[in-house]
Amino acid sequence: MPHDDNPPPALLIFGEQSRFLREQRGISRGELAARIPYSESMIAMVERGERPPQPAYIVAVDDVLGAQGLLKQLAKHVAERDHPAWAQDYVDLQAKALALHVYSTHILHGLLQTEGYARAVLGCLRPSLTEDAIERSVQARLATQQLLTRSPSGRLTFVLEESILRRLIGGGTVRDSQLKHLSEVGRLHNVQLQILPHARETHAGLDGPMTLLETPDHRTVGYVEGQRGSYFLTSPEDVSVMSHRYGSLRAQALDTEASLELIRRLLAGEA
Repeated sequence: MPHDDNPPPALLIFGEQSRFLREQRGISRGELAARIPYSESMIAMVERGERPPQPAYIVAVDDVLGAQGLLKQLAKHVAERDHPAWAQDYVDLQAKALALHVYSTHILHGLLQTEGYARAVLGCLRPSLTEDAIERSVQARLATQQLLTRSPSGRLTFVLEESILRRLIGGGTVRDSQLKHLSEVGRLHNVQLQILPHARETHAGLDGPMTLLETPDHRTVGYVEGQRGSYFLTSPEDVSVMSHRYGSLRAQALDTEASLELIRRLLAGEA
């Protein structure tokens, strides 16, 4: 089932409490924004429970409103995490996965991203993230990459649309550095990297990106991300359909050697 889009109760309670304190002290959102390093729109989103507050936000608002630590006490329940709340379940499961099979359509999966590419991708998000939020998200994303080289090794396969390799997110220097990194990752013994070329006349993945994970107890679950959230697919029927599609995509894609050759040619300006 899709994750609930309603704000978590803890965020609603924090937002209502902070709004109550602000109004009790006769301070408008604009006046509060002038006294803390956060915008009026950010304050409004936090008060409505639409945005998890950053730890520094909680401290600043608690001090300005004279909350005497009340809002700070709620920090562990509401403070913004390194990953969006709707993605945290996936991050936790991915870290333990015995195997991971990924089909990507627009950008590279986080396990494959360089620091420069990750920063460029996060900088593209709208509404925009703060520099602090981008930096924390970049470091969190890089931390997940231990899955590539951990012991015991995870079995990892990736099918990437050719357009991902050609898209100049972050500019040519970032793209070239990313391609070099892909070439290195693609040669790891536990990783299989395949490119689905533009020239294919059949395509099994038109429904969009997907991920299959094998859990430590050898169950396979599907995972799909969308514009405003994500969801797991766990029924045998759904997982079977995703597995069949992914198998077809791998058959339609270039093999690993040809995929690495395409990456080399792109780096050399030959493709």
